[in-house]
Amino acid sequence: MRFRLTPRETSFYDMFSASADNIVTGSKLLMELLGADSASRVEIAERMRAAEHAGDDATHAIFHQLNSSFITPFDREDIYNLASSLDDIMDFMEEAVDLVVLYQVQELPKGVEQQIEVLARAAELTAEAMPGLRTMDNLTEYWIEVNRLENQADQIHRKLLAQLFNGKYDAMEVLKLKQIVDVLEEAADAFEHVANTVETIAVKES
Repeated sequence: MRFRLTPRETSFYDMFSASADNIVTGSKLLMELLGADSASRVEIAERMRAAEHAGDDATHAIFHQLNSSFITPFDREDIYNLASSLDDIMDFMEEAVDLVVLYQVQELPKGVEQQIEVLARAAELTAEAMPGLRTMDNLTEYWIEVNRLENQADQIHRKLLAQLFNGKYDAMEVLKLKQIVDVLEEAADAFEHVANTVETIAVKES
């Protein structure tokens, strides 16, 4: 860790942790969605929307702190990228739930559960990693594992696409389901972006 003579604004660490904890909440709502009936899905979507708004508030708080801080714990660009990528995750998860409700999807294809399980695990790892930004210790396993999970998510996504185009679904249903599984894949990509940003920060601070 580099020795610094100047004080640094430390509230960023707490705000990043709060943002990541909110993502865990979102991932749990995704899990709830899997076995829910239509009425329950509407209620889950409302709670997910509230979680997404809380995520927006957390992101705006980070940006406000960034704009008002003379000294930051690490590069301003990295703070911006990390906050934005965390926000993207919540946006994609909320979009997936909203699409399921709007499209009135009766049954999600096999494989979506695996997608969501990967996202839930990535959410847990991300929330566990954020406090480590204070010291930059023991973060290597985090970004390695998230990258492994993203590769796993890619494989699941490809299998889901093959399943959707195997002739079992009509064309309109394929369009609806493909959009949902694509958005879930984008959430997995956003988790990888967070991990890559953390790796960049750790390398610069080492």
